[in-house]
Amino acid sequence: MAEGFARACGSDVLIAESAGLAPAIAVSPLTHKVMMEKNIDLGHMYPKGIAALKGRFDLVVNMSGEEVPKSIKAPVEEWDVRDPIGESEEVYREVRDQIEQRVMGLVLAMRGRKPPQSEGQPNPGTTRVDSQGQPPRK
Repeated sequence: MAEGFARACGSDVLIAESAGLAPAIAVSPLTHKVMMEKNIDLGHMYPKGIAALKGRFDLVVNMSGEEVPKSIKAPVEEWDVRDPIGESEEVYREVRDQIEQRVMGLVLAMRGRKPPQSEGQPNPGTTRVDSQGQPPRK
């Protein structure tokens, strides 16, 4: 859900990648349903393990309730979000709405950040890339 909201609402300021410490076989049908109610199609997404993520990250949002592996070298923001698996459709909606609020708060905060230098240019010697080693989208 978080990756879906981040891609739909914040692609101008972030590149979202999601993974779990214990990924499922597939995205839950209820997850697909409640996200489609927000016009976000997760059909192309699938659960990945944290080992599938490559590259450097500026921020990790942890919703697992577990400790992030030490191999992840990035600041970690902890979000206390209920896991809706096995719960009612209404719980899925509540979790979806909570995640949407948090993601939008993060997106707005990132939009409000000032560029590293007054000219808006990156710091010398710093190259930003996404998890596949590609430069960020403009």
